[in-house]
Amino acid sequence: MTQPRKTLVSIESTPYYHCMARCVRRAFLCGVDSASGRSYGHRRRWVRERLAVLSRVFAIELCAYAVMSNHYHLVVRLRPEQVAGWSDEEVITRWTRLFSEPPLVARYRRGDTLTFDELRHVRSAVAVWRERLGDLSWYMRCLNEYIARRANAEDGVTGHFWEARFKSQALLDEGALLQVMVYVDLNPVRAGMATTIGDSSYTAAQQRLMARRPHDRPQADTTFPTLAALRERSRVPDTDVLPFSHTDYLDLVDKTGRCCIPGKRGTISGGDSRLLTSLGLDAEIWMSSMRASVRSGYPAIGSRDHLRRHAARLGRTWVHGMGTVSVFPRRRDASGRLGSRSIASRHGSE
Repeated sequence: MTQPRKTLVSIESTPYYHCMARCVRRAFLCGVDSASGRSYGHRRRWVRERLAVLSRVFAIELCAYAVMSNHYHLVVRLRPEQVAGWSDEEVITRWTRLFSEPPLVARYRRGDTLTFDELRHVRSAVAVWRERLGDLSWYMRCLNEYIARRANAEDGVTGHFWEARFKSQALLDEGALLQVMVYVDLNPVRAGMATTIGDSSYTAAQQRLMARRPHDRPQADTTFPTLAALRERSRVPDTDVLPFSHTDYLDLVDKTGRCCIPGKRGTISGGDSRLLTSLGLDAEIWMSSMRASVRSGYPAIGSRDHLRRHAARLGRTWVHGMGTVSVFPRRRDASGRLGSRSIASRHGSE
């Protein structure tokens, strides 16, 4: 049974979510229609450009993305603390980048004298907009509706463009976040659309790779300041997008992609990835479960303990996937630290 989004998203459990939307029509979102021979590749640029606009409006950061032929994947981080710190003027400015400004709000911004009821109406509208600017559903709505309207206008048709609003998965610990991000960034490689990270156009991994080599960076990559300006550190603070080193992450994506080639063993060649070791994750379990839980459709991914806590926050005794063997067992690394820790605890919510 379809569940309301508010029962799937819990900022107390985690700020990180994996979202996916798929095209409903036979004509591809961004590929080549085999029946007509028409190419829709330019629509991949639409998705990336729209994501760049939304990143400047919403208090939601983009961690990973991949735009495929008939669907796309996003991994996002919700930042409700940012919304709470914005002034009313900031909220109005951001909201009106996407939507028309009501006349009463325009008068308020000009400094016109307003009655008590008019001022209360403005403040009420700002409060609603403030909540929406940190809301995952509104973020996805502003992305999907824009692409659908533009594609329908280009095709000269009406009706649904997406098969559903969108699917989401809560990423409850660092292991789950890492697994899904690697899965998303390797989508073009697995689909045969690319052979390396550098060839994987319209992915966050390619942009992170180009950010490390400014002289090779395509002009289009500057549309994503949150990705292009990523800093390389041994440990990234909470104010950055990711909780781990971007160099180690790209290394793990590359190694995992190589092991996914048919005929290769399901282990990371050349020893464990530094990132897996630092998080206390087992390399063989990592490779054997890379696709399973992401493609399962479970509303949340994480260790069994984190799934139990997530269910409790949602007022349930269980969530789908809780009965499966934990993909990321908490084991101690060489320094004695337990791996796959809760993302919520790192952000002070647990």
